[in-house]
Amino acid sequence: MILCYIDPGTGSMLFSIVIGLVTMLYFLGKALWIKLKFVFTGGKATNSKNYYPLVIYSEGKRYYAVFRPILVALEKKGIPTMFFTSSEDDPVFNDSYMHIFTEYIGEGNKAFTRLNFLEADVCLMTTPGLDVYQLKRSRGVKHYSHVLHAVDDATSYRLFGLDYFDSVLLSGEYQKEHIRILEQKRGIKEKELVVVGCPYLDVLQEKVSTLPENSSDGFTVLVAPSWGKSGILSRYGSSLLDRLVETGFQIIVRPHPQSNQSEKDVLDELTNRYADNKNLSWDYSTENLHALSSSDIMISDFSGVIFDYTFLFDRPFLYVTGEYDSMPYDSFDIDEQPWKFRILPEIGRELKKEEFPRIKEILLEAVNSRELQDNRKAAKQTAWQYQGESGERIATYLASLLLVKNSDSEEMT
Repeated sequence: MILCYIDPGTGSMLFSIVIGLVTMLYFLGKALWIKLKFVFTGGKATNSKNYYPLVIYSEGKRYYAVFRPILVALEKKGIPTMFFTSSEDDPVFNDSYMHIFTEYIGEGNKAFTRLNFLEADVCLMTTPGLDVYQLKRSRGVKHYSHVLHAVDDATSYRLFGLDYFDSVLLSGEYQKEHIRILEQKRGIKEKELVVVGCPYLDVLQEKVSTLPENSSDGFTVLVAPSWGKSGILSRYGSSLLDRLVETGFQIIVRPHPQSNQSEKDVLDELTNRYADNKNLSWDYSTENLHALSSSDIMISDFSGVIFDYTFLFDRPFLYVTGEYDSMPYDSFDIDEQPWKFRILPEIGRELKKEEFPRIKEILLEAVNSRELQDNRKAAKQTAWQYQGESGERIATYLASLLLVKNSDSEEMT
């Protein structure tokens, strides 16, 4: 018996090719069928039962904080919306809507296959990489819109993350410039760039206002890194955590959700190493607010949680970025340093590996810095515009797209 092995990259490519061919044949066949029906019905227009004016797709339940303000605003406007999710236990199923219709469409390739055959006027998602890997632009969708799920550079996605969207909804004006640079360099169509604020921060801000005061005993340090070889846990691991444990402070380590899949061996090794340390605990809860609110200072790397922490709680942080590899990201094609790295020295304190032995002193200095506090407030105004207004602004923009699409359809008929 001959066994054949197909690596994940090749499998992804083959899946894309097959789906591309199938979708092309599907829409060619559908176009022919519509023409025949048009003739046989005496020229009367017919609509597909699989057509939706507005579709929102969520990769999973952790993105519901992004979509909830949008859904609430769409509901108030009475705009029919189909919400597809790849989480069976998505919180959207617990909310009652009159105009929002929900459906679980599976995960991974199953979900992408459904989306690749989608028919809609507008499709909104946080998922990057449209038309790059398995998730293809459907011939049946007129407009794809992407909403950022972090107050971060729009070029922080993997290569070509936003290239093939028709519009991108931003949290601040500062994100526009680098998108335009990539469009010019790559010779791609200009997208509509609309500053709407940050919906998930609006949701979190409401929750923060209801949290009890921090009742943690003693000084608490939160370690909240990104994932991958450039993240803190993979790059420094015990060399950093050993020094933190030695401070006697309470240490909370909150790995990125992707770490459980991409660097599980690292987590297992570290978990075993500190199993008997009473002042170090691990946090894997779905929501990060409890860990953020219970800490006095945070240590991170290039993770967007830096801005969640400092904008929501106005507390200091240390960051480690010395050996960040931008090659896999869109920022690699930008000559200028990303905004988040330019702003970090102003609102936080960089931590270098050779300073690990002095980490206790450095933590206390950052907590007492008035300059860092003033700079954090200024950065918040830049990166998080229209605070509390994002849901309404996004819903209004989507409604305007639907009006344009409907006007175009009327003109064609």
